[in-house]
Amino acid sequence: MSVVFQSSLGWVVDACSLIDQSYSRCTRWSEKHKEPVQCHFKRQCFKTIISHYEKKCEAVNTGNVVISCKQNKKRKRKNPELNQGEIDIKDFHEKVRTVILEGTLSLVASARACGYLNTTAEFTPEDNVTFPECGLSALCEMAKQLPLVDNEESETGAQALDGRSTLDLDLFSRVTENSSSSTLVVTLMGEEYLIPAHSAFLLSDFTRIQPLIHYGAKFDLIVIDPPWENKSVKRSRRYDSLPSSQLKKLPIPSLASSDCLVVTWVTNRPSHLRFVRDELYPHWGLEVIAEWFWVKVTTSGQFVFPLDSEHKKPYEVMLLGRFASTVDNSEGASQSTSVVDHRLIVSVPSTLHSQKPCLSEVLKPYIKPTPNCLELFARNLQPGWTSWGNEVLKFQHASYFTMTPAEDKAD
Repeated sequence: MSVVFQSSLGWVVDACSLIDQSYSRCTRWSEKHKEPVQCHFKRQCFKTIISHYEKKCEAVNTGNVVISCKQNKKRKRKNPELNQGEIDIKDFHEKVRTVILEGTLSLVASARACGYLNTTAEFTPEDNVTFPECGLSALCEMAKQLPLVDNEESETGAQALDGRSTLDLDLFSRVTENSSSSTLVVTLMGEEYLIPAHSAFLLSDFTRIQPLIHYGAKFDLIVIDPPWENKSVKRSRRYDSLPSSQLKKLPIPSLASSDCLVVTWVTNRPSHLRFVRDELYPHWGLEVIAEWFWVKVTTSGQFVFPLDSEHKKPYEVMLLGRFASTVDNSEGASQSTSVVDHRLIVSVPSTLHSQKPCLSEVLKPYIKPTPNCLELFARNLQPGWTSWGNEVLKFQHASYFTMTPAEDKAD
């Protein structure tokens, strides 16, 4: 069960099960014939058992969750004064602290009553899995040396993925679709990937987003996970960041339906939150309607970082906005269920960097029954969704899944 518990405060979700429900039917093509397989995302990736602070500090525990910690060895700051950015972060945290703490305590307690978030198992040798380096962004950079296709048919028409022949596919300048009702396990660029049923994707960077515009689809839900600039990303060089001002160039009004819901993941830097709220959404013509939080806990329900940690917080922010509808919604009013502010999504996070939980289940009440959904700066695919980014297939690589033969099922 992917949504373990739900209340007026938010949801507790099993993020790994949310992924697995996308792969109930999988087909693998091999030497011009297909075979059914069972596919599961490696659950070791969601085995966050020990809180990060348990190894680094003496925990101050309130009985259920760790609120703060005393560092065993504290570095001396050259300048003990807080800078303006740190002051802003502290002020923002104080505003949302009670919402995060009380909501998480209640949701975790309810999830434990359902038999979830009670795991205290230890790591085993099988849990130490490694994955290949993702070279997709480098391939996108190389593809930029090629001219964009001017032919109208090639530029606007999506290309079909059937699993039998993938050598002629142009993944960098045309949207690729799997229109079948089964996940296809196919070889692309010499590597094996899982492409969910009824999904579409475009593998390109910010400068080559035009094929997505020419794709012609209008979306009822758009989720954006921008590669925000920050010191941690710059030091680790995990991915290329994008200046905030560049985000205004995203063609959201051209991609959105009349009452589209837009969800943007924001870091805990108040400057980023202010930018989205005060500049980005108004620039696109969006009205801010809610601020939600993703709270990260261990398999035993502890915060992954102390709530009051000065280094990292155990939560991330999502800002929800909507275009004002100018037409009657004949398919059932997606706005009839008003979006409640300050709701929490509590889950055990992936140990893989920047893998966010899927939002499909929790957003269902706020969009029409058969929505057209889009994710920008995506690193994975979802059934029924269109996804774009320069690492859009990253977590679709076969190395992240276990695959075993399955009994053939009639269509």
